[in-house]
Amino acid sequence: MRRVLALALGTALAALMATPAQAASAYRYWSFWETKGSTWSYATKGPAIARPADGDVVGFRYAVSEDSGSAAKPRTKPSFDTACADTPAAGGGKKRVAVVIDFGTPKDAATKATPPKPRTDCATLPEDGTAAEALALAAKPLRTGSDGLICAIAGYPKSGCAETVDTEAEKKTKPAAEDKQDDGGPSVGLFAGAAAISILAAATIWQLRRRRT
Repeated sequence: MRRVLALALGTALAALMATPAQAASAYRYWSFWETKGSTWSYATKGPAIARPADGDVVGFRYAVSEDSGSAAKPRTKPSFDTACADTPAAGGGKKRVAVVIDFGTPKDAATKATPPKPRTDCATLPEDGTAAEALALAAKPLRTGSDGLICAIAGYPKSGCAETVDTEAEKKTKPAAEDKQDDGGPSVGLFAGAAAISILAAATIWQLRRRRT
């Protein structure tokens, strides 16, 4: 499994492996989430591969995390009925997927700036559409790196892409911030082309680097 993941990561893994492992202990990145009932579950596939069904909810959270086990979940509770209440039922080979986007807290931001509030949208896409396509419809503009990693959703953050973080140094400078629940209401759907994104790469890279040290 490790060998398959390493090959899939390609240039992303090579670039991040060039950074000394001892220099940082986490990554600041967008994680990808799916739902099991009414709770969030860290996705086992990247959004460019995952194909949510009609009525599903997918989530994206920007935060500093060491691995999937410690990753911060979206603070908005997954609710398809709330997100898609104003979107007509899909038909004719189409499906509706709710998309939750949590931009994190000031402690997650590289600049310690106040991030946008969490938002929820409803994307209508083909029945075989991926989570990446749903995100592209709901959160323009997207920014990705040359290695395929997602860098920004809805233009946030303005710069940087899955940076390594020295958490000990961060603890000395980060402001106090509560990770409160925010049920951001549905926002206006925005249309963009499908994006081939692999958010799970950042967490996988970290795990592979730990095993190799």
